Amino acid sequence: MQVVILAAGMGKRLGELTKENTKCMVKVNGEALIDRLLGQLSRLDLTRVIIVVGYEGDKLINHIGDRYSDRLKIEYVTNPIYDKTNNIYSLALTKDKLQEDDTLLIESDLIFDDRMFSLLLDNPYPNLALVAKYCTWMDGTMVRIDDDCNIVNFITKKAFKYSDVDYYYKTVNIYKFSRDFLVHKYIPFLDAYCSALGNNEYYEQVLRVICMLDNSELKALPISDEKWYEIDDVQDLDIAEALFADDEQHLKQYMRRFGGYWRFPDMLDYCYLVNPYFPSRRLKDEMRANFDSLLTEYPSGMYVNSLLAGKCFGVKQDYVVPGNGAAELIKSLMGYLKGRMGVVYPTFEEYPNRRSQDELEIFVPSSDGFRYTADDLMLYFSDHKPDHILLINPDNPSGNYIPYKDLLRIADWCKEKKIRLVVDESFVDFSSEFPECSLLRDDVLEAYPDLVVVKSISKSYGVPGLRLGIMASADKELISFLKKDVAIWNLNSFAEFFMQIYTKHEADYIKAAEKFRAERLRFWEDLDAIPYLKVYPSQANYFLCEVHSPYSSYNLAVDLLKEHNILIKDCSGKKAFGGKNFIRIAIRSREDNVRLVEALKSL
Repeated sequence: MQVVILAAGMGKRLGELTKENTKCMVKVNGEALIDRLLGQLSRLDLTRVIIVVGYEGDKLINHIGDRYSDRLKIEYVTNPIYDKTNNIYSLALTKDKLQEDDTLLIESDLIFDDRMFSLLLDNPYPNLALVAKYCTWMDGTMVRIDDDCNIVNFITKKAFKYSDVDYYYKTVNIYKFSRDFLVHKYIPFLDAYCSALGNNEYYEQVLRVICMLDNSELKALPISDEKWYEIDDVQDLDIAEALFADDEQHLKQYMRRFGGYWRFPDMLDYCYLVNPYFPSRRLKDEMRANFDSLLTEYPSGMYVNSLLAGKCFGVKQDYVVPGNGAAELIKSLMGYLKGRMGVVYPTFEEYPNRRSQDELEIFVPSSDGFRYTADDLMLYFSDHKPDHILLINPDNPSGNYIPYKDLLRIADWCKEKKIRLVVDESFVDFSSEFPECSLLRDDVLEAYPDLVVVKSISKSYGVPGLRLGIMASADKELISFLKKDVAIWNLNSFAEFFMQIYTKHEADYIKAAEKFRAERLRFWEDLDAIPYLKVYPSQANYFLCEVHSPYSSYNLAVDLLKEHNILIKDCSGKKAFGGKNFIRIAIRSREDNVRLVEALKSL
């Protein structure tokens, strides 16, 4: 068995990284792609490795040098017109060598698990293409296969249809060909194709022609959970570094992204907090039906969107301001409020991070699991006298909840003490008191003019991609400031349309909340049975868990990601935890929660 590596291309989409180097010399986590690949190949029983070079070929040859001479016989073929041809020509330059042995064909811009080679070499079929089920990040050659894994068609970019993606597989660009297949099928068709259509084509086009034969002999081998990535641009490189980071860096690479995990479709995200049962299919269908208009037309300005927000959440237009996520409004509010702010730690740190340390009056509950009551708050802040009090209810990450009647007691106390109360009720719809527990009511806001209510629509409504949040208060001066402080087009059309149609789907939302509470109870019972976890009760869509021996919170997070591709929140670095071993686990669908519980049991 020999190997042919195609490495002649210029890799222009990688910009500065390939300005003076060929693409396979780009480093992923400190190691050049070509070094990783040759290291993998050196562990196989090969007759030789043939590398087709072109752009900056001399640099690549010098980089490789003789470092692998004791393990690999490396030969080079040069494509002198790499800038005028495509990879079909690079492969054609090796056709004499292809007729001498069975061949693995590999493109040099790939990074993949070692196991990929054993999948090919251990498979009895002589002519195989490694393929992966289509995901949104994939680009390039797609194939369709039949029930016997025969490749029945290569799908060109022009023929690609998003309506058919359920049937598509992406070629990994690692192939195994027998000498007989190359001699009697591929090379004759290669010669004919180049003669007819020239050299500025792709070698897969020849395979596409061969697949039209009654017996092409070419099969697909779908991979399962093996990792791989094709690196064409800087974003590909960034994702590849996250996928292939070592144990120490793996978790950090994911956590620094703060979202965008749809780029890792096989990963199960238990960090970010959404509603697993909403939006409903009917609501999503309505959004899809209006996709073209929402994408191509401008959204409304603040006047219309504040009107929609008031209609959607049952408060007067003058009392509410919508934001590009609650984070936009939090930033504006923290800039408006002057003086000292009372905060309960641990907490959602977007608020206190917007203030200097000497402006914070921090209350850390001493009870187990950071539980606290309305009386605890009033007692503590009676002595410490802040100008404002921030209350996340239910709290994040503890899940602690202050019932509605006690919340009004705090509001009365703050009114008497002339303290502004800021309540973030982003998770309140998950509580057992829903739907009677929201402060988003005109009579409540008017009774407490200094009350500010914040709600992130991402959390409870399951639409974080819309970037939508609201802030409400009967303090018209404050609301007027916020409306002027944010951009006039701070919402996109999709977020605006969601508010426009939500009330038609409100009954589905209430049912989703009921379904969620039932799943939370089941999930709590399952987690409570894990011997090294202490699970604290929660009225939100997450659980705070203390991690006991033999694990630390960090090691548990690392092992779940490494062994099961599950991401959880290690809270040990958060303020007030003091380095103690706590994690926060989101509550997802029953199917996902079972997968997490089984993973925790297996460790």
